[in-house]
Amino acid sequence: MFMNLLTDPWLPFRHVDGRLRYRSPSALADPDVLDLALPRADFQGAAWQFLIALLQTAMTPKDTDAWLDRYQQPPSIAEVEAALAPFMAAFELDGDGPRFMQDLDPLEDVKEAPVSGLLIDSPGANGIKNNTDFFVKRGRVESVCQRCAALALYTMQINAPAGGAGIRVGLRGGGPLTTLILPEDETQPLWARLWPNVMPADAVGQPGQRWRAPSADDGDLFFWMADTRVSDKKGTEVLPDDVHPLHPFWSMPRRYRLLFDDEPGCCDLCGDETAHPVRRLRSKKQGANYDGPWRHPLTPYRLLNPKKPDELPLSSKGQPGGLGYRHWPGLVLEDEAVSGALPARVVTHHLQKYELVEVARGDGEAFDALFRHARLWVFGYDMDNMKPRGWYSVEMPLVGVPTAHQETLREWVKRFVDLAGDVAWQVRNQLKRAWFKRPEDAKGDMSQIDAQLFEATQLAFFDALRQMGEALREAKATPTLSPDISRQWYLTLKRRALALFDAQAISGPLEGMKMQQLERITAARRYLLDYLNGSGKKVGKTMQAFAEEGGFELKAPQAEDHREGSAV
Repeated sequence: MFMNLLTDPWLPFRHVDGRLRYRSPSALADPDVLDLALPRADFQGAAWQFLIALLQTAMTPKDTDAWLDRYQQPPSIAEVEAALAPFMAAFELDGDGPRFMQDLDPLEDVKEAPVSGLLIDSPGANGIKNNTDFFVKRGRVESVCQRCAALALYTMQINAPAGGAGIRVGLRGGGPLTTLILPEDETQPLWARLWPNVMPADAVGQPGQRWRAPSADDGDLFFWMADTRVSDKKGTEVLPDDVHPLHPFWSMPRRYRLLFDDEPGCCDLCGDETAHPVRRLRSKKQGANYDGPWRHPLTPYRLLNPKKPDELPLSSKGQPGGLGYRHWPGLVLEDEAVSGALPARVVTHHLQKYELVEVARGDGEAFDALFRHARLWVFGYDMDNMKPRGWYSVEMPLVGVPTAHQETLREWVKRFVDLAGDVAWQVRNQLKRAWFKRPEDAKGDMSQIDAQLFEATQLAFFDALRQMGEALREAKATPTLSPDISRQWYLTLKRRALALFDAQAISGPLEGMKMQQLERITAARRYLLDYLNGSGKKVGKTMQAFAEEGGFELKAPQAEDHREGSAV
């Protein structure tokens, strides 16, 4: 009945031939394994983090050189099994002893609750009481298998949102974003996609922490292996200096005990029959209360006020409108002094590795594909306090340039993103002028207009970003950006902005519109076109400045522009 998360076949792996097989975590070293295949998006992200955490705990390389050696010579399945074996005692899901990510205390003094409480998107007690579970219905998850229970438990502990008085938030704040590094080649085996997210011992810890070899009985690493860190009074906060440097991978803010049933059933998450499902659990308040300057290696942070560096950094989180290239600078480019951006430490260290390789090793060219052609996988919940509004997952290019040119890249990217933001603002304002007699009084959320423009121009931006990276990697002295790159970005924004305006402004047949409405649409479009063409001393200043700095000329409005201006 008991399941050990290191030795039992509980994770679904997708193989080169398309097969899905449940195997133990050591299968990550199988060259025929491409990915995991979990039944929920948040489980998929958590399972990746679980495997990265295992590698970081059991196989932490001494330094960057050792990391590169291991990248060139992947371990065998047997090597991974041997590395994980000493930690087996910390990964029992059930039993009389310590249980994985569960309270050492059986919590027999608290009432039982439905297992659905482990799912972040399940309605809470207030939602059920007040009948506000409109989109995520109660009763949809009543029984789960041990495999899904383990992942639900891990997912909750590493993402724990606000839950009310005494219910502790996760180490990196509720619903944090996670950024993982992937090779651009999607056919690479899972090992080659996991290892870039493992950090050397000399880089993984935070300031003030001392590295020591991890062990299964270390209560400063695995909280569930020792008495509960109760936070019912002041002075019980958990600070970075109090724990093992690897503890962020195994953070445990919530107190749970899973209750395994002897009556077989079907898992409501994966659909599999299970002999010992989990239908109920026990949960108690006042678990570990994380405080202080925590920086989880896989999560980006930001300083609210860069002029006050002593203030605690806040983890970046999903926001309404999704994730896109406007967020790229904050996820990749460190800018503590101006914008307060603090990318995940795994990202900043990865971007530094290539320079270390070039200096220290003669085989630097062998790693070009790893460092020049990588992607950033960004995912996480968009939370409204304790209520999930959505789940976001997106991949972006991870462009690395020499340290000396990072500020230049930041300036180029900011110029492109700022122009897109200004264009989105103009499209939104002119749509208001087209729709309403008094646009200044128009209410309602129009952020979807911005989101549509950013989505429509995303591929073009990423193409420009790659060209920026190439220009900066090849630059020997003062780097310059080709005027054609800036011009193409301008033309893309212009074309997409006009298309978006036309699609939104005319929502019905022209013959059904009143003349006054047609005049508003025509005037608003003409103003937008003047702005995009850089026409006039006032309305055209933004485009004129971009063209001047980009080194290209704004051509006089063409005949097709005039025709477009009178399209309605």
